Amino acid sequence: MNETTSPYFGFRHPGEIISHSVWLYHRFTLSFRNVEEIMVSRGVDVTYESVRQWCLRFGQEYANRIRAKERREGYIWHFDEVFIKIKGKQHYLWRAVDQDGDVLDILVQPRRNAKAAKRFFRKLLKGLCYSPRVVVTDKLRSYGAVHRELGLTAEHETGQYRNNRAENSHEPSRQKERQMRGFKSPGHAQRLLSAHGPINDLFRHDRHLMSARAFRELRKRAFGSWSRVSRIVPEICR
Repeated sequence: MNETTSPYFGFRHPGEIISHSVWLYHRFTLSFRNVEEIMVSRGVDVTYESVRQWCLRFGQEYANRIRAKERREGYIWHFDEVFIKIKGKQHYLWRAVDQDGDVLDILVQPRRNAKAAKRFFRKLLKGLCYSPRVVVTDKLRSYGAVHRELGLTAEHETGQYRNNRAENSHEPSRQKERQMRGFKSPGHAQRLLSAHGPINDLFRHDRHLMSARAFRELRKRAFGSWSRVSRIVPEICR
């Protein structure tokens, strides 16, 4: 890759350090200062403000590439919404995941009604450009109304326990929210969680369901995918 075409051109630190810092922040429940301390312990002199700027600049870019290049089409979509407090006001985090638990998209909204559900559905359908065969939701009536209004052909299921996959997918976001002591604004929550989901999912494997050998192979593939989306050529390929 030509130096001038590199996404890291003009930055004081090389792309390997920038991408690794972004990975640390989104993969684990760490603050910017935690990432700074980890990098300094490895002999890399960075500041937490640099880490924050790198996450703002590259986090969503990495997440978009993961969605575009590394994700398979999900034939079952699970929807759920949870409330989040932002400066004392209640908002709702709408989330859709596929049958593997990978986050398809999220949207922070001030309401939990049919208008909000419709906006989320349209955003999701526009971004993914394909439709599911099955849609699983809780018993919120807004989902059924929007399903009929948009003319979706997918089967709509609301059975008890069927939506556990979507409900469980909120936990990484909750952990990040607690670590940050809340979000500063709806836009801040939207930007952070839009990047956090895909990056975290790339390295999330059901370790207890596979052998150590299979787990190591999946982890190796995940790091290979990360090298591609962050446009870092591994040493072995140079």
